[in-house]
Amino acid sequence: MAKSAAKKMREKRIREGKMDLAAMRSPFALADLRTRRTKTKQEVLGRVKHKKPYENPNFTGGEQGSFYFVRISRKGVDEKKPAC
Repeated sequence: MAKSAAKKMREKRIREGKMDLAAMRSPFALADLRTRRTKTKQEVLGRVKHKKPYENPNFTGGEQGSFYFVRISRKGVDEKKPAC
């Protein structure tokens, strides 16, 4: 692999007895400071829970739930109904 122009200049300075500029770099210049990790099971489940709760098959309730409605009249049976 070919050397970059900057690397050639650094090596030339070292050969000439001058200071190596690479030694003056910050220690953080080469470090990857990003934290990488996979999501935990709880984080994945929480994301699904809040993203689309009505499409989650484990969700009980909401618009996709079923119900049975019974109307019970508390009035007596002798009530007169208007004739229409």
